[in-house]
Amino acid sequence: MKKSILAALLGTCFATSAVAQSSVQIYGIADAGVMFQKGGPTKIFSGGADGSRLGFKGTEDIGNGYKAIFNLEARIELDTGTQQPTLMNDNPGTYLLRGMNGIPPTILSRLQNLLQPPGGPAVNQERALFDRTAMVGLITPVGAVLLGRMYTPGYEVFNMADTFESGTAGQWGHITGGTAGFTALGADIRSQEAIQYRIALPNGIGGSVMYGPKGSGYLGRYNKFRAGAITYKANGFDVGVGYNHGYDQQDRPSLRTTTVGGSYTMNQFKFFAGFHSQRNTNSALLADYIGGWDAGVAPVLAQQGVPAANQAALRGIFVRAITANTQQDANSYQVGLHYNLGSGRIMTSYAHQNDRTSSNSDADLFALGYDHFLSKRTDIYTVAAIIKNQNDGQYAPGTAGNPGGFTKRPGEDGRALQVGIRHRF
Repeated sequence: MKKSILAALLGTCFATSAVAQSSVQIYGIADAGVMFQKGGPTKIFSGGADGSRLGFKGTEDIGNGYKAIFNLEARIELDTGTQQPTLMNDNPGTYLLRGMNGIPPTILSRLQNLLQPPGGPAVNQERALFDRTAMVGLITPVGAVLLGRMYTPGYEVFNMADTFESGTAGQWGHITGGTAGFTALGADIRSQEAIQYRIALPNGIGGSVMYGPKGSGYLGRYNKFRAGAITYKANGFDVGVGYNHGYDQQDRPSLRTTTVGGSYTMNQFKFFAGFHSQRNTNSALLADYIGGWDAGVAPVLAQQGVPAANQAALRGIFVRAITANTQQDANSYQVGLHYNLGSGRIMTSYAHQNDRTSSNSDADLFALGYDHFLSKRTDIYTVAAIIKNQNDGQYAPGTAGNPGGFTKRPGEDGRALQVGIRHRF
């Protein structure tokens, strides 16, 4: 994701008689550590600063400025050996169930377990082998076309602006997922079923556009997905503006995000700043939630002998509440810096999430860390983070590979200290 890929759209077929030159590379990251957290267990994690992974990428020079490329990247959880990370704690997130007065407590408890199964997978619910990246493409003299599952343009800009590079307890994304946290889609990090066009000019200006048809988006729930970004990477700047926009199964506007920001390097300092806006009035997950009621709650009500009219009334309460609770409207900003010190770097940042819904569940994230490089491939890091929640907010620090989960109670602070080691190969 952090690499610049020369890209452009290929509009016509071509033929070449050049002798092919190809190469395939096996690469990966092994990252693990220990996290101490308030309101949750001390836990060994995989993917603290970077998600642990095993990847295969290759290129074939087919002549006349054309290259065929591919990239397959699998998630690996070093703590369990699986490909499905869990939350850092099992505290229940209560936001999605608010406003459901009239539904019996036993049914609310069942709904909580359906929405957030204790110990259940927090990422890669599809159990995909190459969940992180799976794409093939063609680079041409004027750019490239890529097909498959890839990072979205909007998320690439978000990553550029994040002081903690979308990793550790200090990453900006821990407070930008919406008040419902990981239980409601807050960002399209990747999109499957996508086609992307990328270009990077010698003067540092670059751009990308992405389109996904039915079945696209992070969880494949969109009827269609559109995204784009413009970037500038030169003279110490690594900045951009990105936009993602998904449409739900009824083709209504769903999650929309706009991100502006990046970094500027000056001597021993690297400064970061970013702004992120997210809005969602028609969650693409509503069908999943309502289907969960119909499959997991309705049969129980029927077994209990609840009259059909009462069942319909209870379902109506649920549908109205879950529809309102999945809506998002928030603006967020983050500032921070790195300071290179000998063989290491000091990292610090502040981020604020301004919740513009009636819940007004704002959050503030303060983070401080140190990253020490033992070699070009291996580093050890430690990061401390505090999230101050308001009202219904339950944001809790996590890692690059694990969402933090929730604080024990709404409005309670989330705190964490992490120590980890990362090795690239």
